[in-house]
Amino acid sequence: MLPFADEGEPAHMTAVLTHLFAPLTIRGHQFKNRIFSTGHMTVMLEDGFPSDRMVAYHEARAAGGAGLIIVEAARAHPSGISSRPAILAFDDDCIPGYRRIADACHGHGCKVFGQLTHPGREMSEAADGTFAVAHGPSAVPNERFHVMPREMPLAMIEEIIAGFGAAAGRMRTAGLDGVEIIAAHGYLLSQFLNPRLNHRADIYGGTKGGQRFVREILASVRDAIGEDMVLGMRLSGDEMEHDALEPDEVRAIAVGLANDGLLDYLNLTAGSSAGLAGSVHIVPPMAVEHAYVAPFAAAIKAQVTVPIFVAGRINQPQIAEQVLADGQADMCGMTRAMISDPQMPEKALTGRLDDIRACIACNQACIGHMLRGFPISCIQHPETGRELEFGKLIPADHPRKIVIAGGGPGGMKAAAVAAARGHAVTLYEASRQLGGQANLALLLPGRAEFGGLIANLTREMELAGVEIITNTAIDRALIDRIQPDAVVVATGAQPYTPPLEGSEEAHIVTAWQVLQGEANVGSDVVVADWRSDWIGLGLAEKLIRDGCRVRLAVNGVTPGQMIPQYVRDKWLGDIHRLGVEVIPYARLFGADDDTVYLQHTLSGEPILCEGANTLVLACGHQSNTRLESALASWEGEVHVIGDCLAPRTAEEAILEGLRAGVAV
Repeated sequence: MLPFADEGEPAHMTAVLTHLFAPLTIRGHQFKNRIFSTGHMTVMLEDGFPSDRMVAYHEARAAGGAGLIIVEAARAHPSGISSRPAILAFDDDCIPGYRRIADACHGHGCKVFGQLTHPGREMSEAADGTFAVAHGPSAVPNERFHVMPREMPLAMIEEIIAGFGAAAGRMRTAGLDGVEIIAAHGYLLSQFLNPRLNHRADIYGGTKGGQRFVREILASVRDAIGEDMVLGMRLSGDEMEHDALEPDEVRAIAVGLANDGLLDYLNLTAGSSAGLAGSVHIVPPMAVEHAYVAPFAAAIKAQVTVPIFVAGRINQPQIAEQVLADGQADMCGMTRAMISDPQMPEKALTGRLDDIRACIACNQACIGHMLRGFPISCIQHPETGRELEFGKLIPADHPRKIVIAGGGPGGMKAAAVAAARGHAVTLYEASRQLGGQANLALLLPGRAEFGGLIANLTREMELAGVEIITNTAIDRALIDRIQPDAVVVATGAQPYTPPLEGSEEAHIVTAWQVLQGEANVGSDVVVADWRSDWIGLGLAEKLIRDGCRVRLAVNGVTPGQMIPQYVRDKWLGDIHRLGVEVIPYARLFGADDDTVYLQHTLSGEPILCEGANTLVLACGHQSNTRLESALASWEGEVHVIGDCLAPRTAEEAILEGLRAGVAV
């Protein structure tokens, strides 16, 4: 193993980020900065191998200035195949795809590593939808997927060790610069290292035997890749789950592996796939503190000589700079930061910090898409994952006069894109501020970061030269007077109030009224949550923190059923600790002065919430179609986007804004 060293700084670097843009050398490979994209599943494969879409995705981050890209976790052995799509690195057919990624990224001065893993017991479905036969070090059940694994026979262990080496050899053939082995998140290597999961009686049993298994894998990989490629390992500094590895255990393992010369670096993350609580930390939501994994990395860095990588809610270059300046790590994983803004490194390097589209950790289109089997993207930057379609903005052939009606996220995106293409764009917003419903979302506990969406889109419009007019509602008369070439209707929606038995006797308010401070909320509240999304959860937390008794009646299986799992699960734990009473399968039926009447959606039986003095409605929205209807006979070009087309989320509004901005 060769030592690592810092090199000189580029002369044009912004002075406040000197650590972030200092080159780093590991085993003869120089990284131009300390920013890397961690291995993450993109769902951009074709038959188990990298596609053109995946190549374009990674090249966009390399072109934006990333120093290192670690390609997503690949299966080293067929026994690790599950319904989650992954690169089949045990097949020679993976080589051309890896080579295309490496060639594309190397052209921008970006290093590329492959990543190898085996899920062990952390799998439920096989690729054909049947329940899989999962293998682990011992027959200890998984809590999250409800899987009882088979104890892995010695012959399979030997095959897997050899499989890691053979897969790494294919990465060498493809021209990659390094290989990272996953021992994080409760996957197979972590399972072997955990004495509570590894009860084997053979040479691979217990803590000592588990480390033997890991060392033999590392030795197999090193033999396959030779002495010129980088070899690293990813570990969870704290798996944060029941019966998982604790920080002290991880430190001891990390120090032992790092100091015996097997590894060139360690990559620290947090969490475990083994349970709902630990899995939140695989992709932590905005309610989790920034750079919270850095202390775990620092504790290990103090005891080893190899470089330490770290990831976990490092979404801004200033945060990464502080982690590096404090000596907590040597490189910072900024994956979602570059999903949100592929150009983030280059913007930071050239001092354009205000132009960076900061990730807000909503998790909706990145990990949210992945968990549902769709290619990842970003609600703020839907061009991500769609680089082949939207990667290059095509200037307009003939500049036109474009009017955007509505300053919510969809309208803002449409305005920014259309203006960037060369059109003369004016955005009209009826209220005094831009942002639409995003202004309400940021008022909920732990959701303030959602306001970054408004700031980011506002900056995009400013850079593109959009004229913004607030406090002006648009109507047909104004359109006739302005005579634009095209109108993008983005007038949003309003809260839906369902007809209710006895409502004239009850104190009923909407979610919007509560958040805007327009409602006198009593001490005993029922939140009727039809949407099963962030609104009901957020209101319940807000009101119980305000001192109310809160019953959250959700027309679904669980609160947050419609939002990304890692956001929902964190929130469900929070409201349970706070004492919110959750009533699932509850259809709102009626209310009077002291009772809210619900109906169980499965049994049809009544559910009574007695003693309630306030009913808060989170019952969805109705589209505002007035302008659309008024323009039905207008001869100009009209595009209808966002909630006024159909009430959904910011993701759909912004994507439709992008498409409208490209189409006008």
